[in-house]
Amino acid sequence: MEAASRSAAGMQAYADELRTMFMRLQDEGMELHTRAKELRVTEKSPDGLVSVTVGSRGELVGLDLDPRVYRRPDARHLADTIVETTRRAEARLRESIVEIFAPVVPPEQMRAHIDGDVEAIFQVFAGEEGEAR
Repeated sequence: MEAASRSAAGMQAYADELRTMFMRLQDEGMELHTRAKELRVTEKSPDGLVSVTVGSRGELVGLDLDPRVYRRPDARHLADTIVETTRRAEARLRESIVEIFAPVVPPEQMRAHIDGDVEAIFQVFAGEEGEAR
């Protein structure tokens, strides 16, 4: 009976935590959402010849190529540089979104939502955070 009581208390505490998070989201959510929607992240390649900008959903919204890229016409290298630079910009964007929502959503939970990691999201709701998957 004692274990059931502890379990019920744990579930109540978690429900209270979710309620508090929901209330904060209700109060602050639209402002945070607006800030996140307006995000743009620009990243330069290590050699400085490629610059990409991604929008709030990680979509490529800008691509600048320094004219010096044509001095060494290597299409494969240029394509790889663009892709890698875009990936770095997307990673910075995701972390910026996590930071924006950190006051109301725990970072690991926000990352799971952004990444579409349904298993991790369900683990959080089941109270299994931090356990190995």
